[in-house]
Amino acid sequence: MLLAIDVGNTNMVFTVFREEEVIGSFRLMTDADRTSDEIGLYACEYFQRFGLQTNEVEDVVIASVVPQIMYTLTSAIIKYFEKTPLIIGEDIQVGLPYGVDGDERLGSDRSVACVAAIEKYGAPLIVLDFGTATTLDIINPQGAYIGGCIMAGVRISAEALVHKTAMLPKVELAMPATVLGASTVEQIQAGAVMGYLGAVEFLIRRARQEMPGGEVAQVVATGGLARLIADSTNLVDAVESQLVLDGLRLLYQRYRDGKN
Repeated sequence: MLLAIDVGNTNMVFTVFREEEVIGSFRLMTDADRTSDEIGLYACEYFQRFGLQTNEVEDVVIASVVPQIMYTLTSAIIKYFEKTPLIIGEDIQVGLPYGVDGDERLGSDRSVACVAAIEKYGAPLIVLDFGTATTLDIINPQGAYIGGCIMAGVRISAEALVHKTAMLPKVELAMPATVLGASTVEQIQAGAVMGYLGAVEFLIRRARQEMPGGEVAQVVATGGLARLIADSTNLVDAVESQLVLDGLRLLYQRYRDGKN
């Protein structure tokens, strides 16, 4: 079995693979103040719930965008799983070709998602990740990354509206039936969710214009709100809820096969 861990700014997603099959998945809030024992015991509790044994785990692979938690997480894996985890970017290289100037590289989550999307859909591609931030990454027809953009995620935007105003309430992130809301809640949903959808659609259209092969590029979305957005637009071709985790499994297999 392989334990793949995607450490994002909001959550850490733990997924257990047996070959290509997902046999268990759970998430913890990403909290740099957690101790290694807290993380390890939570993980062991979930393993028991799935009827799994920690000693069945052959390897652990981690992609992280939160350096502050890595020492604690690594310590937890070593202590409770008796495995030294393989870290994307350190032990395992992503191998995503770059067609842009400069030495700056994508975060591990975005690069792993791009590799997984290329494996599943080929190139050219537009890869959207609806996480704490929303990212859009462009893959050219040769399978190389050529640029992208970042904007605040819809949840951050909605929460900022609540925190920075005196009387506006926190609302559920749902797609309203109309942009002309009758109540304050409906109006916030229209502005936050439909406005966000409009921004995403503009970025997709503009990216198609600017990228080579844009007219045939598929748009692949992942992340917590991918389905909400995809169900309300015809510009997203596919939703892959565990694109980063699939990428971790793929890169681990290449590493084991000596191709990394």
